[in-house]
Amino acid sequence: MSRTALFVAFNVGVLAMLAVDLGIFNKKAHTISVKEAAIWSTVWITLSLGFAGVIYQLHGQQSALEFMTGYLIEYSLSIDNIFVIVLIFAYFRIPDKYQHRVLFWGIIGALIMRGSMIAAGAFLIQRFHWIIYVFGAFLVFTGIRMATQDESDIEPEANPVLRLVRRLLPVTHDYRGQSFFVREAPKRGDALRIMATPLFVVLILVETTDLIFAVDSIPAIFAVTRDPFLVYTSNVCAILGLRSLYFLLAHVIHKFHFLKLGLAVVLTFVGAKMLLGSVYEVPILVALLVVALVLSASIAASIAFPRKNDQA
Repeated sequence: MSRTALFVAFNVGVLAMLAVDLGIFNKKAHTISVKEAAIWSTVWITLSLGFAGVIYQLHGQQSALEFMTGYLIEYSLSIDNIFVIVLIFAYFRIPDKYQHRVLFWGIIGALIMRGSMIAAGAFLIQRFHWIIYVFGAFLVFTGIRMATQDESDIEPEANPVLRLVRRLLPVTHDYRGQSFFVREAPKRGDALRIMATPLFVVLILVETTDLIFAVDSIPAIFAVTRDPFLVYTSNVCAILGLRSLYFLLAHVIHKFHFLKLGLAVVLTFVGAKMLLGSVYEVPILVALLVVALVLSASIAASIAFPRKNDQA
């Protein structure tokens, strides 16, 4: 099967799974249980591993390893995204049963944005090879910043996109079920008009948050492979599992306090790999093992050495 045919089949499969997800299993708003999240996480991971097997059969071991390394990097970086989403949902007091809807449409937007960014990144690398070193330096800088940054300092109301939305659109004072928009009068006696709900405001925040994280994660995958197909598919597979991963980890993610340090090390490693590529090319299997080892060590350290407030 050619890359074009595989690309078309992959996207058709993604759209079919999203249709099944929203149209059948999550047609009605409900609170996602840990058991349901665990089942869906298993489904998405299994599908991703199965796709890696397809790549192995059609395009060989090297491509399959590059896909798996990119997938592992993106999936692990999604965990840092979850830290911020937890803060946003808590700040705006999003009811549990509406959180899946926000994340579903947020991921639809993320897939479109990331596809555009990957296409732009592939074009830039092909035309301007030196930009690889810019990406590498940026990843090293991001890794260092991540190791010292505290998500608790993030203030959702300071987001300039949020301010712009509220300036352009009237927003209702409270939620209107799971609707993003409603048609009603802002005040008694006013004419009916389309108004956004706070749920739409949160959706915009989630989208802009993902855009910020994509600026970090997409160059990280380009450090593993320059094949746009592998960058795109590994990114999409990881993003599709973000919702179930969120519901699985949302209430316990604060316990993995060393995970941010592990993610910072991963970003610094792939950035250094990019910068040193012309001197020494790190074998893809070694890169995969390093990423897996660092993440496993950070999770194990979080469990072995819990913070005092986590023990309480």
